[in-house]
Amino acid sequence: MPKYLVVSTSGNPDSNSRRMGRIAFGHLQKAKVNCEWLDISELGLPLCDADTCYTQPAAQKLNASIEAADAILVATPVYNYDVSAATKNMVELTGSAWEDKIVGFLCAAGGMNSYMSVMAFANSLMLDFRCVILPRFVYGTSDAFDDDKLKDKKVAQRIEEVAAELIRFAQALRG
Repeated sequence: MPKYLVVSTSGNPDSNSRRMGRIAFGHLQKAKVNCEWLDISELGLPLCDADTCYTQPAAQKLNASIEAADAILVATPVYNYDVSAATKNMVELTGSAWEDKIVGFLCAAGGMNSYMSVMAFANSLMLDFRCVILPRFVYGTSDAFDDDKLKDKKVAQRIEEVAAELIRFAQALRG
């Protein structure tokens, strides 16, 4: 039975990407699959220094969660036309734990101009770690939210579809 992980990579306590991740996690729970929620802002991760960072307990916990998962949804903010530095740091700290994972994305940004920004990150996962990248991802702007609530029905539907696709891909590839 595949194991699923939804990981929030935002450091912002008022994060729309975290909200999107929580919604997707709720869909996975409703589907009664084996799933875990991880918010890296609660871990106190070190910056990757290619040396002692890997022995830090927070990095080891993150690595264990990534390693144990078959399929991962990454909920990330988009800053300056790219996924957040914390998202990239997460991969730098965990490296080969990403090998052969199924990965989907939930992206939140201020505007529509960064729509394709997740693709360089996705390509890195695909090429470096042979991840299978879901061909659909969610991109929501701040206009999709009203304070702490998701108001855009199309974004809500896409989150549900991505969660369902994650399950479908994992079941097809992992049985």
